[in-house]
Amino acid sequence: MADAIKKVTLQNGKVRWRAVVDAGYDESGKRIQITITRDTQTEVKNERARIQAGRAAGTLIIPNKITVGEWLEQWLDYKQRDVEETTIRTYRLALVHVHERLGHVRLQELTEDDVRDFVDDLVANGRRRGGKPGTRLAISTVEEVLTRLRGALSRAVVRKLVAVNVAEQVRPSLADKKTDKRERQRPRPWSVAEVQTFIRGIHQDRLFAPLLLSLMGLRPAEVCGVRWADVDLEAGLLAIERTRTMIGNNRVLEKDTKTASGERMLPLPRGPWEALKALQARQQQEKGRAGEAYTDSGYVAVDELGVPLNTRQLREYAYALMALLELRKVRLYDARHSVLKALALSGVPDVILAAWAGHTNAAFTKRKYVTIEAEDMRGAADALDIFHGGDQKELV
Repeated sequence: MADAIKKVTLQNGKVRWRAVVDAGYDESGKRIQITITRDTQTEVKNERARIQAGRAAGTLIIPNKITVGEWLEQWLDYKQRDVEETTIRTYRLALVHVHERLGHVRLQELTEDDVRDFVDDLVANGRRRGGKPGTRLAISTVEEVLTRLRGALSRAVVRKLVAVNVAEQVRPSLADKKTDKRERQRPRPWSVAEVQTFIRGIHQDRLFAPLLLSLMGLRPAEVCGVRWADVDLEAGLLAIERTRTMIGNNRVLEKDTKTASGERMLPLPRGPWEALKALQARQQQEKGRAGEAYTDSGYVAVDELGVPLNTRQLREYAYALMALLELRKVRLYDARHSVLKALALSGVPDVILAAWAGHTNAAFTKRKYVTIEAEDMRGAADALDIFHGGDQKELV
């Protein structure tokens, strides 16, 4: 009979006490029973009361043998309902280190110390696959790994597989953050002057218009996803509705925007507007010359035969132009930083800045993309010159 406490005599003569407690039903409707074995009847009674109280309150955690690695796979399957295929791939890559170091640990036995030791070891010894020897993982990469692990463990708490999220309060140490900041050289986005030099240098280039779209803050996948049907050359409007992104740098995935806020309508600045008009006329000429060999894909960023470009091709094309113009090599995605920073410093309201970027959170846009450097504060230094010259009466 369930719940009855029974005396159990082991082979060595030791006496223990045992009870079987009903703990409800699993998702398949199968009855769950927990066996309690303790040295005294009182211990059994206390544990039985704890289980029954937890069941009544809906907080009971049923013992299970699922490992961290097994749960991560279940969590990734669950997340496929909410995020894009490319995002799932990013999550999976971020969790590779967790699988390798903690995947064998039972989920219910994972401790905060385990996670903290894992993070410290990852900072000290983590490597990117294919990375150069001695190249440590960036703190930002470690934090991304932690973010995904926290997300998986939070879901485990919701599913009552564990009582608490043991990764919730774990962070890379302050010392490691300072070392990373001091030692890791981060490429700076282009300055306004460098953007201007690039624009002047590619003015006659065939892909001038698509590259200008990158220089008005579009993501590379958004640039490659723009169709002529999305462009209103009469009103000067551009609809961002689709993307053409790369999976594993070798397969193109055509899909809608990453988020609902990513789908937006932007007014075209005069430069990109005129460049798009010129490109449309040029593509009509190319279509006429190519005849049946032309692929009428409807995309804006295409080669001379109308075949759509992918983000890798657009990136490599831009790098070649940067080398030709003897400009610093920066990612096209980093042009987004330059654009959003320029807009912010020009006084564009935060809500407009976020909408232009395709974000819902203005604070995130400024934190992620607007990095202030010394030269950006030149105006503040000039304002302080009042203390170093002029009418001394002004200082009174």
